[in-house]
Amino acid sequence: MHKVKRAIIMAAGVGKRMKPVTDELPKPLIKVNGIRMIDTIIEGLYKNGIYEIHIVVGYLKEAFMFLNKYPDIHFIENSFYDSCNNISSLYVARDYIEDTIILDGDQIIYNSDVLKPEFEKSGYNCVWTDKNTKEWLLTVKNESVIGCSREGGANGWQLYSISRWAKEDGKKLKHFVEIEFAEKNNRDIYWDDIALFCYPNDFDLGIREMKNGDVAEIDTIKELAYVDKTYMKYLIKGD
Repeated sequence: MHKVKRAIIMAAGVGKRMKPVTDELPKPLIKVNGIRMIDTIIEGLYKNGIYEIHIVVGYLKEAFMFLNKYPDIHFIENSFYDSCNNISSLYVARDYIEDTIILDGDQIIYNSDVLKPEFEKSGYNCVWTDKNTKEWLLTVKNESVIGCSREGGANGWQLYSISRWAKEDGKKLKHFVEIEFAEKNNRDIYWDDIALFCYPNDFDLGIREMKNGDVAEIDTIKELAYVDKTYMKYLIKGD
C-alpha cells in the first residue's frame, strides 16, 4: 500500500475556452456558485491529511498569491505556459512527483473521499460510462490499464485529472518527462501522454473508481454556464 505525501496542482494555463471570464482571472480561481474551484481542491486535500501542496502557476500568476494564507503551499512558476502544452507544467514540478497526487486546478471536488491518500497502484481516478463520451477512455483488464482512447467512446473508464504516483513510478515519470521535454523538445503533448502513450510498457497503472457527481471538470464557458447560471450572459446566442 502506498500513501500520498504531497500534491501538485496544475494551474498555469490561459483557459482560452473560458474567455471572456479568464481575461482577467486564471481559470482555477473562477467562482462556481460562489466557491473558487481551487479552494475545493485544497480543502479536499486538507481533509485527507495532504498538506504539502505545490501549485504550478503561469498565466496571471500574481492572482494566486492570496493562497499564501494556507500553510505549506508553494508556488512553482511555469515560464513555458503560453508556448507549450501542459507537459511543461509537470516538467517544472518534476522534483515533486514521487508519492504524489496530481490534479488540474480547473475542477470542483464535491466528494473529498476521491482524494484519499492510500492507494495500491499508480493511476487515475475514473468513472465508468456506458454512454458515449469525447473524454479520454481507459480500458482495464485484471485491474491494470491496458489501453487508452483519446477519442473517447463508450463502455469504458472515463479518465479524470486526478492521479496518484508511487515513488518508483514517480521517478520513471520524471525521467521520461525530462527526455520528452528537454531532450526531444516535445512541447505539444499532454503530460498524461507520457505513461499512457509514450512509455505504456514501463508502467502498470490502475484506476480509482469514482461516481458521477463526485467531481466536476469545467473546460468551457458553456460547461461553466451549465453549472452556474450566472455565467449564461457570456454565451453567444444560439450556442
